[in-house]
Amino acid sequence: MSDRVEVGDHLLLDNQLCFALYDASRKVTSLYRQHLKSLGLTYPQYLVLMVLWEHGCLTVKELGNRLSLDSGTLTPMLKRLEAGGYLNRNRSKKDERELEVKLTQKGKDVSTEADCIPGKLVCSFGLEEDKIFELRDSLKEFINSINQGESK
Repeated sequence: MSDRVEVGDHLLLDNQLCFALYDASRKVTSLYRQHLKSLGLTYPQYLVLMVLWEHGCLTVKELGNRLSLDSGTLTPMLKRLEAGGYLNRNRSKKDERELEVKLTQKGKDVSTEADCIPGKLVCSFGLEEDKIFELRDSLKEFINSINQGESK
């Protein structure tokens, strides 16, 4: 007697887009983790720093919007980055209800050490750079399509 259930192809794990995205995300994050370990950063912390390197000072809300994270997830991470000396959080002079996040010199300086990470990752993927960019652009288009569908 088999415990196996007969299902259509649409219920097979290998046919699921969600699992392919999940598996790829875990593997890519693991590769990043290996490179970020020497910097003492987690992957989510690295994402926060990348946004701040690009934009400078942002409110917690703006940072959360950019990273698709809620403040409950973001706040503990920002506290750890602040304790590590990478950033400061201060009340906005324009609106005291808003908390602004700004890099410290240490937070700025770590960008020099992190500069080689994207190139190392591209090499470890085993794909041509143009294929990686094509995949990234397709995923961005996919995400935008989902976002537009959610707003209807």
